[in-house]
Amino acid sequence: MLSKELMAASTRPLILTILKRGESYGYQIIQDVKHLSGGTLEWSDGMLYPVLHKLQKDGCIQSKWVVSNEGRRRKYYSITEIGLEELQTAKEQWLSIHEVFAKIWGPTPQWATD
Repeated sequence: MLSKELMAASTRPLILTILKRGESYGYQIIQDVKHLSGGTLEWSDGMLYPVLHKLQKDGCIQSKWVVSNEGRRRKYYSITEIGLEELQTAKEQWLSIHEVFAKIWGPTPQWATD
């Protein structure tokens, strides 16, 4: 199980990555995260929606209401240019951290060869 801090740090980039693929709604985002993580990450509505609202307030995503064929209203979210920029920055940062851990936790830790 991931720590609360790591879960919180990864939430924004995960949501933005999912929305980069195309617009989606809350329940589907939760299911996508669960599927993509192999069940490691299980988000709740109470965790997701505050982050979606903050992303929207920050201009990273936008939303619109859509009525389905069954007459059900659903709020769809999509990424904005600001969100794409934030995602690119986050991706670069996460990849940098990943490289460090790969060096120190890999088959031959970097300091073992120094």
